[in-house]
Amino acid sequence: MSERKFTFDALKRILREGAGADEGVDLDGDILDADFEELGYESLALLETGGRIEREYGISLDDDIFTDHRTPRALVAAVNELLKDNTVSAA
Repeated sequence: MSERKFTFDALKRILREGAGADEGVDLDGDILDADFEELGYESLALLETGGRIEREYGISLDDDIFTDHRTPRALVAAVNELLKDNTVSAA
């Protein structure tokens, strides 16, 4: 079974689909290390984003995923770690 990967492009797509994009933020810019709040994504938008990630990737995210991983880079890494753990435990 091949390992499924969560990418920065997938995160940007999910953010746009679920919560839109703040007019002053270019999600295609250098935002990997920007705080989600600086990008205009607050708790409700992040809850929607988390729900979409869970449904699309078949994983369960901890309630504090966005407080522990406040940037796109950190979130992508955390989701990929969960996907890796799910692949290992499913094998």
